[in-house]
Amino acid sequence: MKTRRSASLSHRIAVSMRLRRPLGLVWQSAPGWTVLSVLLVLVQAVLPLAALYVMKLIVDAIATGLTGATAPSFGSVLWLVGLAVLIGLVGAAARSLASLATEAQSQAVTDHMFGVLHRKSIDVDLAYYEDPRYHDTLHRAQLEAPYRPQKILGSLTQVVQGGATLGGLIILLATAHWILPVLLLVVVVPAYGVRVRHSDRKFDWQRRRAETQRRTLYLDRLLVHEDHAKEIRIFGLGPELIRRFGELRDKLRFESLKLEGVRTRGDVLSQVPAAAAAFASYALIVHRTLSGALTVGDLVMYLGAVQRGLSQVQTVFGGLGSLYENNLFLSTLDDFLTLDETLEEPGSPRPLPKTVDHGFALDGVRFRYPTRDRDLLTGVDLRVGPGEMVALIGANGSGKTTIAKLLCRLYDPTEGRVLLDGNDVRGFSKGEYRSEVAAIFQDFVRYQVSARDNIAFGDVMSDPSSERVEDAARRSSAHAVIERLPHGYDTTLGNWFEDGVELSTGEWQKVALARAFASPARLLILDEPTSALDAESEIEVFEKVRQIARDRAVLAISHRFSTVRMADRIYVLDAGRILESGTHEELMTLGGRYARLFRLQASAFVDGSESDAESPAGDLR
Repeated sequence: MKTRRSASLSHRIAVSMRLRRPLGLVWQSAPGWTVLSVLLVLVQAVLPLAALYVMKLIVDAIATGLTGATAPSFGSVLWLVGLAVLIGLVGAAARSLASLATEAQSQAVTDHMFGVLHRKSIDVDLAYYEDPRYHDTLHRAQLEAPYRPQKILGSLTQVVQGGATLGGLIILLATAHWILPVLLLVVVVPAYGVRVRHSDRKFDWQRRRAETQRRTLYLDRLLVHEDHAKEIRIFGLGPELIRRFGELRDKLRFESLKLEGVRTRGDVLSQVPAAAAAFASYALIVHRTLSGALTVGDLVMYLGAVQRGLSQVQTVFGGLGSLYENNLFLSTLDDFLTLDETLEEPGSPRPLPKTVDHGFALDGVRFRYPTRDRDLLTGVDLRVGPGEMVALIGANGSGKTTIAKLLCRLYDPTEGRVLLDGNDVRGFSKGEYRSEVAAIFQDFVRYQVSARDNIAFGDVMSDPSSERVEDAARRSSAHAVIERLPHGYDTTLGNWFEDGVELSTGEWQKVALARAFASPARLLILDEPTSALDAESEIEVFEKVRQIARDRAVLAISHRFSTVRMADRIYVLDAGRILESGTHEELMTLGGRYARLFRLQASAFVDGSESDAESPAGDLR
């Protein structure tokens, strides 16, 4: 049993001293402040020992004078008092500078760690978003990573500074009696054990409760975010969501306080050995002074050394416990940063073709999402050539948006290939290939920035003040909307920030379309690009899309046959398979699914039949 305990203790100390990664992060963030912190640590480690020794000299000098021996001059004692005051001033200045350095380091490390998290977040493949375990990993990383490296540095500073001071105190106390350092070191084991056991329990609890914590954040977002405000009020969901939030928070709070209660009980019990050691040490020093082995100055110095020694022991091993805890929690960052890529980069990427001659294609593609148990696409062949506008229609869940994601290389097919001019896109660099594709999905982003930036985000390499932005806005019919805004293209869109102007859904969609049009990409994917536009605006936009298609490949996913019929080629997708393909005229002549749905949708306008109008919508949406 003793062997197992010692192994466990040695393992925990080893975990505590895993310093290379966190110190590397701190150094990368703020090297200058780190150097200053180290120097201040050394200064603050030496000053307490110097203060104790000067105090001994003062007391001995005064005691000698009071006993009638050779009386020291007032000047010499006053000099010692001045030295003690100077040591105090230097200590105060060092503490103030250390506080400044710590704050500067803390902010630099936090900013650096947000950068690390953000870069990894945008590099993570989209497939991870299908897995709840990824969201738990991300949540823990976001929760811990921004401040744990700085806490590790703080704990290490605490250990080094306290250890240096403690080393000097141990040597000093050993000159009085060898048992005094032993008493100091024995009392630390219970307190350290309490700390690391609490860290283990807390770490395990946070892992188990990561999803519960995410649920509380989700409910909080539902209650306070504008995206959900209308529906929550209409259905009166507020009290129910508040109740659910409260239940989860009550559970988390109860379990957290239970853990803290166990820790507090252990802390209180661990103070008993410390009190016993202090009593024994004081008694020994007093006894040796009364026996004449120590002077009054020695008495003051050694009593102060015991008091400081007990404090430094708690500081050092408290710091070791904190190092253990912070290293334990920093492992959540490693869990996140070491996520494997599902979309592999080629060892020697093929250069992109300078011109696109054959276009983009899916060749025998089968696809299954990582968390699904069935294929969503089966044997799909599809081509979008340069200068073409191709339409894709199909019922909800048939795989239309999935095809768009595959063409964007947000996923790789389970089987088959995605091609650019006959070349498998897995042979190109992901970043370079994606620069050739611009897409606006149904759930397009409403950036709470200026109208100019909203559009310029479609081509971040170009000057946002260039004519390209305004030209893209004219193509999408967003220009007329933006001209009416208080500051035109410099008006902040949305209502999150001061002076922002909220747009209607249709107006936002025009801005999103302009973002896609601003892109120089050679494949433009429009997923329900005009769902929020009126009929006149829709026709106008698609006429401009036809113009864009003269020098690009365009894939449009739409449910409206008035625009679909304008395409050069139409693919009808059903249950993950291409059921029919051809021009509007060819498909009408074929008399299959497309022709039936087109006539049903057209009949709603010709006959005014609501029942007929609902049928194609059900098939296509």
